[in-house]
Amino acid sequence: MGSKAIEDLIEASSGVHFSGFHLETADASSSIVDQPVISSTEDAKQPFVIGVAGGAASGKTTVCDMIIEQLHDQRVVLVNQDSFYHNLTPDELQRVHEYNFDHPDAFSIEQLLCVMEKLKHGQPVDIPKYDFKSYKNIFPARRVNPSDVIILEGILVFHDPRVRNMMNMKIFVDTDADVRLARRIKRDIVEKGRDIGTVLDQYSKFVKPAFDDFILPTKKYADIIIPRGGDNHVAIDLIVQHIRTKLGQHDLCKIYPNLYVIQSTFQIRGMHTLIRDAEATKHDFVFYSDRLIRLVVEHGLGHLPFTEKPVITPTGSVYTGVDFCKRLCGVSVIRSGESMENALRACCKGIKIGKILIHREGDNGQELIYEKLPTDISDRHVLLLDPVLGTGNSAIRAITLIIKKGVPESNIIFLNLISAPKGVHEVCKRFPRLKIVTSEIELGLNEELRVIPGMGEFGDRYFGTDDE
Repeated sequence: MGSKAIEDLIEASSGVHFSGFHLETADASSSIVDQPVISSTEDAKQPFVIGVAGGAASGKTTVCDMIIEQLHDQRVVLVNQDSFYHNLTPDELQRVHEYNFDHPDAFSIEQLLCVMEKLKHGQPVDIPKYDFKSYKNIFPARRVNPSDVIILEGILVFHDPRVRNMMNMKIFVDTDADVRLARRIKRDIVEKGRDIGTVLDQYSKFVKPAFDDFILPTKKYADIIIPRGGDNHVAIDLIVQHIRTKLGQHDLCKIYPNLYVIQSTFQIRGMHTLIRDAEATKHDFVFYSDRLIRLVVEHGLGHLPFTEKPVITPTGSVYTGVDFCKRLCGVSVIRSGESMENALRACCKGIKIGKILIHREGDNGQELIYEKLPTDISDRHVLLLDPVLGTGNSAIRAITLIIKKGVPESNIIFLNLISAPKGVHEVCKRFPRLKIVTSEIELGLNEELRVIPGMGEFGDRYFGTDDE
């Protein structure tokens, strides 16, 4: 069963609509990748930001409360867009029943942006308290400390692209209009002290037109659409599971949905410890590098397309399994990439493997010296092999060549053992449809553009040609 079929099955069983289920839109990615590369220590401080939008009384607050309840072991803060209404002037107060609270201009977006920027950068903030009887901020403001997860909730949180681009996940709560109206009548009478005539008048004059003009159009930006709001418990469970997965990933995975870091275990950490040790013997370095490479290759193969395939077992029963992609080849970047060929051959019997040799000229120049690729490479999925992704220059040169040979960008999977943030930024920004699979993200590059902490010159250590 393919990924699309799995998404369709989830939608059918839970009533959740997955809009690709990527946590970032193209807008969000482009706004982040243009920023300077930051160290992994700064990456780790970045919270996971969830936007929850939908019409008034659609159940947004209930959805947020349920997410917070299930994320009880995480630090979560809820920020309501309602806190950022403009204080009404004396003239506006005189005609308060003519004021459109569902219009984008009713909110102080600049103030909201300032608060969100501070929270994203680990700074405590004071969030206003808006009183819907006096239509002004009241004091003291609510003090909010930095958290692992920030949930921004409001009818128009997807309207401004600057706010949208801060979000790692965007949820739209889609509830029937009659249900929303009934809830609004009850809420405004009990909580805001309004009479039913005023509520209905505002709904027909402002609320419904604003929903059609400003709120509903932002539904297209949502990654996940939840019908029935807080009544959809299956949807909430799926969302929380996905959030937990993302919280456990390196921050670069939240920025780039095409980056995959193998989940770390003590076994993987132990193997990294052995191959990074400068005193490791060549035998140990090769043995544990091969083990790690095999894991990366296996993980990479899991991202290839497959089809359902029923087979008859020895008991005469039917087992519905999968048939792997047959049109596949490997391409190793000489010389260190050749260390990954044996693992690929062990996993894929009879696989074709091409080779590319690139010579580094200075800090940025890359010259293609040699290439030998399968003649039918354009019809195949390609596993690009190179143990270390550093600056990204060699990788970009190799990927560009493969694409020029007719291979679609989405048919390339780049496999490596370690990746520096700069290389990830460069490759993912240049090739957003390519996949990168790695076993660990490094701290960065030193002044000599060597990956740190790194593991030295991989090819020399693996093939025993180190000068030392």
